Amino acid sequence: MLADLPGSVEAGRLEPEILLPGTARYALIEFIAEELPRWRDHPERKPQTSEVRLTDQLCSHLNSAARFSVGWNWIQFRTEVPDELRGSRAIDLVAKPCGVVLLIEGRRHTEFDSLLPIECKRLPTPVERDRDEREYVTASPGTTGGIQRFKFGHHAAIHRLGAMIGYVQGMTFSHWLRKVNGWIQDLSRKADAAWSDSDALLLLREDSAKGLCMLRSNHQRTGRFEECELRHLWIKMN
Repeated sequence: MLADLPGSVEAGRLEPEILLPGTARYALIEFIAEELPRWRDHPERKPQTSEVRLTDQLCSHLNSAARFSVGWNWIQFRTEVPDELRGSRAIDLVAKPCGVVLLIEGRRHTEFDSLLPIECKRLPTPVERDRDEREYVTASPGTTGGIQRFKFGHHAAIHRLGAMIGYVQGMTFSHWLRKVNGWIQDLSRKADAAWSDSDALLLLREDSAKGLCMLRSNHQRTGRFEECELRHLWIKMN
């Protein structure tokens, strides 16, 4: 919990400043991971399958969980937040400060700044016209692929750490790890591909009892954008 992390609070201001270590975002991802099974299993949650409705539900749950938690009540979550550089694009889910100014690695984050951008995808991708089954990774034609958006700076280009949530609605975690890495491998073999085997996902841990899986990937980005790291949180929905 961030309540256990070192920091200082400046009193007497409308928005107090909190100094956090650079690992604060990783702690935030752990908080989200802990809440995913609680959200899925909440007795009042109505069953949904669509990505938009699931993400809206998750956002509501995370806001409630943060508000009543010890150490996270200064975090808020929002859906469909305009990207900082490409305002015509929206990020599925974003964590922002709430009522405080966060100082992380020398940068100020106010309630108007995104702290952690999160892309949400269904596994498998719905079978619909003009949908690419590889949408968790890439989409052709278009730029709606999950990892693709981060890797090529289509959104969250100013962030070096992002997250992806996979709503697993069929098959196993190991199946999707093989599938996703297979798609990445296929992309890396194409001539003049910007993809490489180094974009592959690595398993960090799996909790079969909770139906939760956490993975990591690192991605070199073209142009002036720095390398980014993604943490993948997969939650089994059935």
